[in-house]
Amino acid sequence: MSLVVRTLSEQIFTIVREQIVSGKLPIDQAIRQDALANELGVSKVPLREALGRLEQEGLLVSQANRGFFVRSMSATEAEEIYDLRLSIEPDALATASLVATEQDRLEAERALAELDKAAAERLDQVAACNRSFHMAMVRPGRRLLTTQLVERLQILSERYVHKHLEPAGREDRAHLEHQTLLNAWLARDADKARALAAAHIDATRADLRRQLGL
Repeated sequence: MSLVVRTLSEQIFTIVREQIVSGKLPIDQAIRQDALANELGVSKVPLREALGRLEQEGLLVSQANRGFFVRSMSATEAEEIYDLRLSIEPDALATASLVATEQDRLEAERALAELDKAAAERLDQVAACNRSFHMAMVRPGRRLLTTQLVERLQILSERYVHKHLEPAGREDRAHLEHQTLLNAWLARDADKARALAAAHIDATRADLRRQLGL
């Protein structure tokens, strides 16, 4: 029974996280747990488990006697997230490019294909697919702590990725940057991959500064 509850909680976690990232759940209103449980066709026990996990992920905040709220996005938070990504991710990605196996390389190519498909057909999946693509180029480094840190920052980035892609033309630019970065990574050109990753993250940060008024 507990295994079923944990599995259901994981499914709810994924669904609600997508609703947060896409903006479907409003920031200024308490999450109506009864209504959300009914919408998802689940009881409140696994839903509360999922909401607790989302609070740990930094996507929700809880207030005594008021429940859970979607955490507000801010220019200050975006700046910190992207600063941290710049300090860790380019080096991690470059290191991984040198030791990636053939299977790792195929996974990275598949991840970019999935990201492009989501951009064309399933916009609500773009942020998650973007994270999967970036992680596919970091995980082959087999540095557990680094990988965990990068993934944590990627999760926190997802709402900002969604925000960043709102203006027309951003998706095309992102695709070009991703493809160029992947080409360098596949060629095991660590220096070029590092520079391209840093430029990609920095350009996104600069755009978000303008969008969020920093």
